[in-house]
Amino acid sequence: MSAASTKKTFGTAPVFFTAISTILGAILFLRFGFATGVLGFTGVVLVILLGHSVTIPTALAISEIATNEKVEGGGEYFIISRSFGLNIGGTIGFALFFSQAISVAFYIIAFTEAFSPLFSYLHEHLGIILPRQVISIPSLILLALLILKKGAGIGVKTLYLVVTILFLSLFLFFIGKTPYMTQHTFDPFSVRHMDRFFFVFAIIFPAFTGMTAGVGLSGDLKNPARSIPLGTITASVTGMIIYFFIVWKLDISASPEDLTGNQLIMANIAKYGKIVIPLGLAASTLSSAIGSILVAPRTLQALATDRSFPSRRLNHFLSRGRGETNEPFNATLVTALIALLFVAMGSINAVAQVISMFFMVTYGSICLISFLYHFGADPSYRPAFRSRWYLSLIGFVMAFGIMFKINTVYAFASLIAMTLIYLFVHFYHKDRQGVEAIFQAAFFQLNRNLQVYLQKAKKSSTSQKWRPSVVCISKDSFERDKAFQLLTWLSYRYGFGTYMHLLEGYYSTETRMQAQEMLQLLIRQSDRRHSNVYIDTLISPSYTSAIAQTIQLPGISGMENNMILFEFDKQNPENLHQIIDNYALVRAGNYDVCVLGSSPRPWRFKKGLHIWISPYDTENTNLMILLGYIITGHPDWRKGKIKLFAISNAESSETVRKNLLEKIKTGRLPISPKNIEILEREKETPMKSLVNKHSFDAGLVMLGFVPEQLKHSRDELFRGYNDAGDILFVNARSEKSL
Repeated sequence: MSAASTKKTFGTAPVFFTAISTILGAILFLRFGFATGVLGFTGVVLVILLGHSVTIPTALAISEIATNEKVEGGGEYFIISRSFGLNIGGTIGFALFFSQAISVAFYIIAFTEAFSPLFSYLHEHLGIILPRQVISIPSLILLALLILKKGAGIGVKTLYLVVTILFLSLFLFFIGKTPYMTQHTFDPFSVRHMDRFFFVFAIIFPAFTGMTAGVGLSGDLKNPARSIPLGTITASVTGMIIYFFIVWKLDISASPEDLTGNQLIMANIAKYGKIVIPLGLAASTLSSAIGSILVAPRTLQALATDRSFPSRRLNHFLSRGRGETNEPFNATLVTALIALLFVAMGSINAVAQVISMFFMVTYGSICLISFLYHFGADPSYRPAFRSRWYLSLIGFVMAFGIMFKINTVYAFASLIAMTLIYLFVHFYHKDRQGVEAIFQAAFFQLNRNLQVYLQKAKKSSTSQKWRPSVVCISKDSFERDKAFQLLTWLSYRYGFGTYMHLLEGYYSTETRMQAQEMLQLLIRQSDRRHSNVYIDTLISPSYTSAIAQTIQLPGISGMENNMILFEFDKQNPENLHQIIDNYALVRAGNYDVCVLGSSPRPWRFKKGLHIWISPYDTENTNLMILLGYIITGHPDWRKGKIKLFAISNAESSETVRKNLLEKIKTGRLPISPKNIEILEREKETPMKSLVNKHSFDAGLVMLGFVPEQLKHSRDELFRGYNDAGDILFVNARSEKSL
């Protein structure tokens, strides 16, 4: 049965009572006395405030998100998965479900503590020592059968009964009197043993994790957008206020020694305490167990409905419901079996800390969703109830900070477990949105703000250290990829690269669709290379118009593009004349120009990178050396070295060497003096012959050129290097500083 056809029967009351019954649970009866005895009134108040620095922002964030979109079955899982995508949602959903399922066992085990007087009586008077499981296992089985047979309706009705008992026991606790009250005055600033603050915090923090319990009923609510905010926030605030009064009552009613030495100290304070406090403990733990056993199966059912499991049969089995309300019968059965396993173990103190970790991850994620929605300024985010971005940020930071304060080992274990679950989910659902969905809108907004800031700052480029921001235009992306590889090296760490695939033609629906298909293919190829290059497509009627458009585009880094990379095939240089014809256009844009002559042979990284310096390269030298340093910084070139060849006459060869050594020293460049070679060229010996002779096996050759050479030699400037492999011709607009 689909979610749309499921009959919704619940209002706000089940949300409130499910949450408040979990908030006022076992920890309240069994551990608040100990906490008050150790830390004093003010110390425990600080614990409560710290805990609610996570839970209150989470309650507000849940309320906000729930009023922005239609919330269906799955509660917190549904909210996270519809905000972060199904893979992230599935990851947190699995952890959330197991936390909720094991919580059922935790509360049932705590429920047996209400029978401590019975166990003590049997042991003292009859010599019978019974394990706690004689109560806990039958109790869980009966509870599961009740929910399986009657569904959530009977669970909520039972919840009303036990909540009534719970509040009655608290009322009798507050009107109770002790001799200690008349002998001591209340000190509102009493603080003790603050060195044990986080130890106590870890003990009682699970009491704060119940405020989202009612959200799990989202699939059964007639109006989730109203019931979730109202029920959750009211329960959170009510619970916090009751905590304050309970700590006050404990502090004025018993000595610190009695508070720390008797876990059921509330029975000595309450009126008819020997009866009502065990009864209240039973009611609180049973109500918490009911809340958990109502919520956990709905989380599991929602996970299966979204096909989060790798098995189609398993998804079908767990997603099936019964009746008009689509009761998660199969999911409830699985939840009960998991809980039964942990109940049989008897003690789950270590597991309980991991449960708290997973709850903290969930709360932190919900706060993060709210913060990113605020920061991302998504126009579709229009909740009827609004929290504040800084409250959500505080909740997120506090959630993860407290995780590590409570138990660093468990915090790391929880995060590692979440990572493994995500990899598992992503492996089977590669078609779904992944981690990128979390920060996409926020990154867009951050990038926008940074771009505007950089533009307004009007920083002079001469005051900044140079780094390449390269743009490449190519029609031959699917024939040759060496230009893209070169751009990948330049943008690996120090530079920025934009690769534009040119589709010649006029803009139309057909060409736009072609460009989109080509873009997706290029992005997939880029992913395989782990490239940092930004890729896009450009539809333009001519190569010249494409260049004119591209050189006016802003750089993706926030700084202006300062270099253009052209590419031609050395064996078939048919597009070389287009590069030459558009050189003046690019220079008008104040760009450095690089022209890559691609050869068919593979890169020979181990043979290194050869840089040739001629007397014409006054402005080109530093740029070529910088480019060589940046390129060889890529892991592909880790075994390659830079080698410098300088052309000089006999009289000035020593001066040239000295100048190059000084450049290397002052520039702190990783170039060995042994790799500097000064060549004396005879007038009749062409430079091309020297390059072919000395660099025939180099991985990449780099040569400089100047506008006068291009004007007189045109395409012959780039031809004739037949024995050498790939050659990068470099023309610097101005001299760069090393």
